[in-house]
Amino acid sequence: MLDANLTTQLTEYLTRVTQPIELVASLDDSPKSVELAELLEQIASLSDSVSYIRADDDDRRPSFAIRRVGTDIAVRFAGVPLGHEFTSLVLALLQVGGHPSTASADVIDAVKAIDVDIHFETFFSLSCQNCPDVVQALNLMAVLNPHITHTAIDGAVFPDEAEARGVLAVPTVFRDGELFESGRMTLAEIVERIDTRAADRAAAVLDAKEPFDVLIVGGGPAGAAAAIYAARKGVRTGLIAERFGGQVLDTMSIENFVSVPATTGPKFAAALEAHVGAYDVDVMTRQRVTRLLPATGAGRLHRVETASGATLDARTVVLAPGATWRTLSVPGEDDYRNAGVTYCPHCDGPLFKDKRVAVVGGGNSGAEAAIDLAGVAAQVTLIEFDPTLRADAVLQRKMATLANVDIVTNAATTAVHGDGAKVTGLAYTDRADGLAHTIELDGVFVQIGLVPTTGWLEGTVELTGRGEIVVDDRGATSVPGVFAAGDATTVPFKQIVVALGAGATAALSAFDHLIREVADTDAEDDTVAAAAVG
Repeated sequence: MLDANLTTQLTEYLTRVTQPIELVASLDDSPKSVELAELLEQIASLSDSVSYIRADDDDRRPSFAIRRVGTDIAVRFAGVPLGHEFTSLVLALLQVGGHPSTASADVIDAVKAIDVDIHFETFFSLSCQNCPDVVQALNLMAVLNPHITHTAIDGAVFPDEAEARGVLAVPTVFRDGELFESGRMTLAEIVERIDTRAADRAAAVLDAKEPFDVLIVGGGPAGAAAAIYAARKGVRTGLIAERFGGQVLDTMSIENFVSVPATTGPKFAAALEAHVGAYDVDVMTRQRVTRLLPATGAGRLHRVETASGATLDARTVVLAPGATWRTLSVPGEDDYRNAGVTYCPHCDGPLFKDKRVAVVGGGNSGAEAAIDLAGVAAQVTLIEFDPTLRADAVLQRKMATLANVDIVTNAATTAVHGDGAKVTGLAYTDRADGLAHTIELDGVFVQIGLVPTTGWLEGTVELTGRGEIVVDDRGATSVPGVFAAGDATTVPFKQIVVALGAGATAALSAFDHLIREVADTDAEDDTVAAAAVG
């Protein structure tokens, strides 16, 4: 089941188990149950602290609980947690086995303080890079607090249950049988959803912070690079973002970052976070900035406001808000988001096994999505607005070999149709003859690029018609002391390596601005003093 390398690593990890655990399986005669039994038996053979028993005490089969012997501390997986969820399995083994979490002390205390009984269920897919964050957060909560239980469910192994419960995107979390949230969430975000006072306490902490010399808005590659370069100059540096990693977290494969032949977005984001963490940077996540109030004169401070109501002041600001998925902006899209309309084929593709789907977008992302989905879905229709596809020739050739992929070009998507609960079709107009068409299908994967996250900056800094922040070759914006970098700017190539360089440039320019500001202030003081003496 596990190769030699994984077996060696897991054996080493299991030496950290301080309290004996048991793997309690519920199985049937299915191939997946055979696969799970083999996995659990292999894990148990690697450590004297781990035992395996078959109890068949759960209706979901195959499933298993990881239980601390002699206690009620446990987490449950329904399915075989390999792929992206193998890390979740390893962490669950360690944490149920008594190994401490690396989560911050204040968040752990907040989890332990929850005093209501909650049962969470998370639907995931093994190809979803966003799911492990949610699974691991809820598993930890179940380990820390006896009021909380959690079951992680592979939607591909239990497709009937996923369909019956309307799960058409992952991760999807249910609380006590009711929909709680769909999409990536951190441990702290989940706690704040349960304990609304936590957000108020976090806002109060932000309000109390002293002004920063350099404040970076955004936690993607550009923001991370800016934070590192600013901190290395010895100035007071802060970074505020909704999540660390930004759009990189939603990138399945990175193969063009110089010196790193291949990696994944989540791994790259974790490396960025660790690097920033090695410097004296005040990182403030789970915060959405809603407004920038530029300084109104020399020596004044710029101010940013957050959705929580907190404010932060800074002598200079580096804007690196990144970009978000471009939407179709047609009727029905918002109504059926996460109910058939999705933006991540890697994450949600397994939920559409043997179903009919459309991919909107004929660039590389769209073509790659169509190719991936062809191995899962019964039929894939790629819809492209332009008369010809924009994807690389090699991708077009690959699509041409797939019998279950149809390509429709010169088509303007006009609506997403549904039955009130889920997607049932997509409408488009043939741009050549103006005729309207409707395709019956079960899912729509939108792959039409990104848009800069800059709506909150309108009227503050100069933006292009596409919403990009206008910057010069030093990363300076139209507002003195405010700089910008990354995909949200007019820098022509939206690539990770370009964003990193732009972030460094913006931080160095901010530092240069600070030096000149101090020099100008000193000169003004000398002039005033001389005039007073004269």
